[in-house]
This record gives sequence, structure tokens and C-alpha cells, in this order.
Amino acid sequence: MARRKIYQVGDDTLRQVSKPVTEFDDKLSQLMDDMIDTLIYADGAGLAAPQIGVLKRIFVATFDGGRTIIEAVNPTIVQAKGKRVAAEGCLSIPNVSEKVERPRHVVVNAFDRHGNPIKLVANGFEASCYCHEIDHLDGILFTDKSISKRR
Repeated sequence: MARRKIYQVGDDTLRQVSKPVTEFDDKLSQLMDDMIDTLIYADGAGLAAPQIGVLKRIFVATFDGGRTIIEAVNPTIVQAKGKRVAAEGCLSIPNVSEKVERPRHVVVNAFDRHGNPIKLVANGFEASCYCHEIDHLDGILFTDKSISKRR
């Protein structure tokens, strides 16, 4: 595993739409291992592939310091319910926190690194994290959805 550079706000890569993963191979597994290593080292909750300069529809997340890792390839939100307003931050926008409205509950269909279908069901902070990372895959940053910008 290797730690990768995390791209910062202002880099055009963060504003591009990622392409679906079509090959589930050793190269994908290595990329995901690198993402996990990078996420844990940076002490974040989630990391999307564009944040390390790879325009593929992949994110990883952890909510317990790396003991449990969530991996999602080609994730799609298939259900979203409720509303939750909470402060968010981002490894690509250091030292910035803004309130964002997200669904309170989401169901995400995705694949694991081997191409097996998975379903992620999340509430609260985890749901917000999944939405935040999927936004990265579409070139959207949490600051774009800031409640203060919408006013």
C-alpha cells in the first residue's frame, strides 16, 4: 500500500465527473488499498478517487479509525429519506467547515473490489459521508451545497 497525494480545492480534477469502473482487477485492488492507506493516514472519514487524482467512481470510508473499511465501486444512491443539517469538512478543503443539508437515511447500491454487488444502508453521519463522497464523483464539493451559499 502507498499513501497518495490528496488534491486540494482549486485543482481542476476535483471538478470533473468520474467514469464508471469496468475492470475489477489487481490494478483496482491496488488503487483501493492505496486509498485506504491514504484515508487512514489523513485521519478522515471518507475519500473518493478524484481526491487522489483518479477519475473513477470509487470511494472508501471508515468511521472507527480504520478498524472497519467501507469500499464502494460505482455507487448509486437508490433511496434517500429525511433531512439532516450538519457541519461537514473535507480532506481536499482543509480547515473549512460548513453546514450542509443531506438525507438522514440512504441506501446505496455499489460493487466491492471484486465486482460483487453490495448494498450500503446508512443513517446520520454515515449517510452524509456517503452522499459527500458520491458528490466528489460528480465533481461537486460540499461547499457547493453549503446552507450559507443557498441563502
